[in-house]
Amino acid sequence: MTISFGSTGAQVSHTDTITPVVAGTAGHLAILQVVSGHPNDNIPSTPSGWTLAGSTSGGGGVFGASTGPRRLTWFVRVLVGGDANPTTAIPSGSAGSIITGRIVSLSRTAGTGWRWAVSFGDDQTSGTGFSATGTTALTWRSGDWAVIGYGVASNADSYTAEAISVSGVTFGAVTERADTAVATGNGGTVALATASVSSGTATLGPTLTATLASASTGIAGVLRVREASTDITASAQSVFPPRNLVSATGLTGDDIVTATLYRQVGTDLTAVRAASNVDVTGQASLLRVDAEQPFGVSLTYAAVLTDVNGAQWTIYSSSLTSTVTSDVISDAIRGVGAAVKVESPLGWKRDRDSSSFNINGRIVVVGRPRSAPSATITVRTETDEAGDALNEILDHATEGTILLRRQTSLPRLDGTYALIDDSEDPNWYDTYRWFQLNLVKSDDWPDVMEAAGFTLQDIANNFSTLQDIANAFPGTLLSLAQHDFGP
Repeated sequence: MTISFGSTGAQVSHTDTITPVVAGTAGHLAILQVVSGHPNDNIPSTPSGWTLAGSTSGGGGVFGASTGPRRLTWFVRVLVGGDANPTTAIPSGSAGSIITGRIVSLSRTAGTGWRWAVSFGDDQTSGTGFSATGTTALTWRSGDWAVIGYGVASNADSYTAEAISVSGVTFGAVTERADTAVATGNGGTVALATASVSSGTATLGPTLTATLASASTGIAGVLRVREASTDITASAQSVFPPRNLVSATGLTGDDIVTATLYRQVGTDLTAVRAASNVDVTGQASLLRVDAEQPFGVSLTYAAVLTDVNGAQWTIYSSSLTSTVTSDVISDAIRGVGAAVKVESPLGWKRDRDSSSFNINGRIVVVGRPRSAPSATITVRTETDEAGDALNEILDHATEGTILLRRQTSLPRLDGTYALIDDSEDPNWYDTYRWFQLNLVKSDDWPDVMEAAGFTLQDIANNFSTLQDIANAFPGTLLSLAQHDFGP
């Protein structure tokens, strides 16, 4: 895994609006460093298609010519090719206002994407020895890159000996990428440098230093960049009814502390059972079974991941489609189901507890909200196995609730239903049976209940000894957990 420096764009300065030229190619992480000053200390506007990674002002004093605070802002964007030059601005018409920026880029050879975090500090003591310690603790490990930014109030300054230090971490050589004095408005001097972590780990705010040609105060910050390790996969398990195993992996590498897994159909997101705001601190992976997915439609899964610094990342799986040859009644919690054919239309009935009053010839009705829909549904099973499976589901339905799904799902028909009672009419001459199910539309099972997946019994059915398991899965326990034990 290696991050490398890409390219540097030109510095652009103005009193209120800049449009720097994009530097880098598709796949690169473009980093826009902006230093600004304004009587109201406004955060520059976020360019379209870019992400605000962080912004802080510092240096102390009152904003003026070569004095007072300056603001450092980082914007980032993963380039796709043919990217438009970004525009960012601060309010116009203010005396002495300044905004200046340039774009640099980084490339990577591995990982599933980019991750970044920021930490800022300021130096309010005027002098040539600039030093600022980041107030936000960042995690550091070998291979990380530090993009270091400075902004001091002096409009005719320059930097040398830019450096970064974190206790327990060794950085490679610091390379200055830009050093520009800006006379626009009240002015400022901006620098940008980079360095990579060669060894060590820590969770600390960095100390950023530099030597100035003339005494000044200002702000400094680091954008720590890392190749992402998190990924999400979804695989169909070889069982009936169909279910999908959703795996979010590489969580510790990206310092993920909270994860939520979603099923996405079109633009609709539905949280996977028992996968909402899960505390995954210190866990490398999060696996959940989805046994409530719609049939016959393409879907993907998304993982919304929150890291230790509060940043949120969303990753997506490839698409997959669950197909069946019948309608299905199932119990997702126990992992069982039956192939059925729904024969009758769903004649929904909704009750409403109400009273009517004749008041001077005018009928006034007072009532409560109408109830959830109820219906008697006729379903047919065509084999002994399917009929027996349906009886087993009805006998032991978790919390008296079943899941009904159409062969090609329709959201208005699919769902969970509470079973009131049922009757069975087996055919005398063949294996067909008809069931009349008296149902009421119900809420889903409580989210704390996980959908059933493969169990220790499935492992026992496939292996005789622990050595057999070790031979079949020489890697990690994750490969065992993700294995399909179906026929």
